[in-house]
Amino acid sequence: MTDPLDRLPAPSPARDRSRRAARSAPLARHGRLPRRSPWKALATTVAAAVAVVAVSGAAVGAIALKQVSDDLGPGVALQGEKTEPAVKQPGAGLAAYKGGFNILIVGTDNDPKQGTSYGVRDATLNDVNILLHVSADHTNATAVSIPRDLVVPIPSCPRTDGQGSTSAQSAAPINSAYGDGGLNCVVQTVKQLTGVDIPFAGQISFNGVIEMSNAIGGVPVCVNKPIHDRYTGLNLPAGTSTLSGADALAFLRSRHGVGDGSDLGRISSQQVYLSSMLRTIKSGGVLGSPTKLYGLARAAASNMTLSNSLNSTSTLISMGSALRDLDLSRVNFVQYPGSTAGTGIYADKVQPDTATAAELFGAIKADRPFTVPAGSTGIGSESSAAAGTGSGAATGAAGGSGTASAGAGGAGAAGGSSAAAGGSGAAGSAAGSGAAGSAGSSASGSSGGATAPATIGSGASTGAAISGLTGQTAADQTCSVAYRF
Repeated sequence: MTDPLDRLPAPSPARDRSRRAARSAPLARHGRLPRRSPWKALATTVAAAVAVVAVSGAAVGAIALKQVSDDLGPGVALQGEKTEPAVKQPGAGLAAYKGGFNILIVGTDNDPKQGTSYGVRDATLNDVNILLHVSADHTNATAVSIPRDLVVPIPSCPRTDGQGSTSAQSAAPINSAYGDGGLNCVVQTVKQLTGVDIPFAGQISFNGVIEMSNAIGGVPVCVNKPIHDRYTGLNLPAGTSTLSGADALAFLRSRHGVGDGSDLGRISSQQVYLSSMLRTIKSGGVLGSPTKLYGLARAAASNMTLSNSLNSTSTLISMGSALRDLDLSRVNFVQYPGSTAGTGIYADKVQPDTATAAELFGAIKADRPFTVPAGSTGIGSESSAAAGTGSGAATGAAGGSGTASAGAGGAGAAGGSSAAAGGSGAAGSAAGSGAAGSAGSSASGSSGGATAPATIGSGASTGAAISGLTGQTAADQTCSVAYRF
């Protein structure tokens, strides 16, 4: 069945041009970026945003941090939350957050302030639900993507309009939890499902994807075969393309273009993007650029709605400091275990694999490192070696072109320079010509040919593999699998 969200239009060229103009403003400008318009496709970027806010504090100083602080909107109350102390003048020297922490990231498909730029929906559903866990010693992190159609019990929650409470449900798709109970009800539902305490939560918007990808010069993504998705307008050749702006959003929204056409396939395809984005952020071209760090931090802050407990730069910076040196091979992206083969209440939905889930969340609660079984990336992605992407031309949806060195090499060149680091790749480079003759890809959809940055970090994942789990680490070089059924 076609997901109505997949038919949502891309932002208009006029909106895209206005965003490019905003990004070209000088560092000291006090203007505000577009505010939230909650989205369906990408939520885990908050992990990158937290780390970036920390690093940008050291790079651009207290004045810039004050501007980032001003971009944070009003917070959302969670049941039983403890509000973190805020600081009036955020500084860059805050100590790392003590101990581990859990953050639930939610993406909704509709919002009264969203307008009609991305279409109009009749209801508001929490279609993206990702639980981020960072271990107490800050050496491991796990992001668990929970399928939107996973059937779970939903507890009674206070209504957002203040008129009593919602009715508890014994079995319903998890994406109905937001309903009248808002972000807090999603948090309570996931806490009940996983047994994990969740003191922090946030939502992120369509604009967040666009602005963050643009701020770092685009994200290189690999696909094993050409992808043509008429629902999102995504058209990518086999190999590696650097995506930003509307192209990045279309890639993350694509369901019919990847895997088996299901949301489970989309989740593993999104992990290809997320892992590459983290590698790009960790590269010298971003960490060494105060302007990019500042732009990324403001893009994140301007497009997120956070719980009261998370809604301060002091908290974000202390969490980011804890993540600053985290080895990417110790960052796991995994999917909540489930099956689409169920019957009865699970027909056409996702049935939880309770045994595998118990093992997964037992490890998370105990801060016990674990790994994903080899070759278990999910139905929407595979290793770059399995994809057999040697080198080839990469063209974006709007017609940019370039020759890419794909697979496990370094960053290639887009329009003559690396989209990730502003120069040649670490293990290989390629020359290309962008549609506008500039590095990276434009917000209007062109993409140069560039491979994902080389794996960052020398450490190896530790712990036993959890059988039945699918996913990858942020260090793994993977490619999205084009629709094959």
